[in-house]
Amino acid sequence: MTFVSAAELAAQLDTKAGYLAGEGLAAAAFLALRGKRPLLLEGAPGVGKTAFAGAMATVLGRGVERVQCYPGLDASQVLYDWNFPAQMFALRAAGAVEDLWTEKYLVARPVLRALRTPSVLLVDEVDRAEDDFEALLLEVLDTFKITIPELGTVGAPVEPFVILTSNRTREPHDAVKRRCFYHWIDHPTEELEARILRHHVDGLPGELAARIAAAMAELRRLELTKPPSIAEAIDYARALHEFGGADVDDAISTMVKHHDDLDRVRAVLAPGTR
Repeated sequence: MTFVSAAELAAQLDTKAGYLAGEGLAAAAFLALRGKRPLLLEGAPGVGKTAFAGAMATVLGRGVERVQCYPGLDASQVLYDWNFPAQMFALRAAGAVEDLWTEKYLVARPVLRALRTPSVLLVDEVDRAEDDFEALLLEVLDTFKITIPELGTVGAPVEPFVILTSNRTREPHDAVKRRCFYHWIDHPTEELEARILRHHVDGLPGELAARIAAAMAELRRLELTKPPSIAEAIDYARALHEFGGADVDDAISTMVKHHDDLDRVRAVLAPGTR
């Protein structure tokens, strides 16, 4: 699917995927699509980076292939592997030596699957990966091809739309950043967050949505151990409105995830959301 403008993409994200993207994010994604470039999204945890990949898959009519990064991630976990138990069983069972290096025994991992089927390839939390993985990633992003020595080279008939996310625990390698378009996703403005809350919580009154959004903005300005994410704001709004949590203390478990934050969160929420 193609889009004629960033505004059209933003509208499709809203109506088809329920994702309210700010103008800057929609513009960055539109340019990345048109330029056939990966999109690197940075921002604090919980601002909607991972959810955006799912929303883009919905509007593009594709599936999502996700690589969750962590220290020690290696090629066999993201590209492909071989089903060694099945190969050994076949070797023992066959009357003659069977060719064990065929598609029958190949286990496709997320990157290989993304090359074979039109996909959104999500490389989540790339800042947690190690240098060896980033080198591998660069090779794939340069060519969108994988060479499997036993089978040959696999290329992408339709290049995946690649989204990388980072919580900025460390800087991704400059070579990765050069290949990507970039957007920083900040916490939403109060107006946008109120819209998000009303979008996700059926029948939420506008005044209550605005009050909760203002409280979230205030909480994020504090030095909390765990500032509230958008998802937690939605849970809190739903608890107040749909689940009958008329009192802050009835709903505060949706918001506070660390004991040291409890009193400060209660002090902010109680005046505006009772």
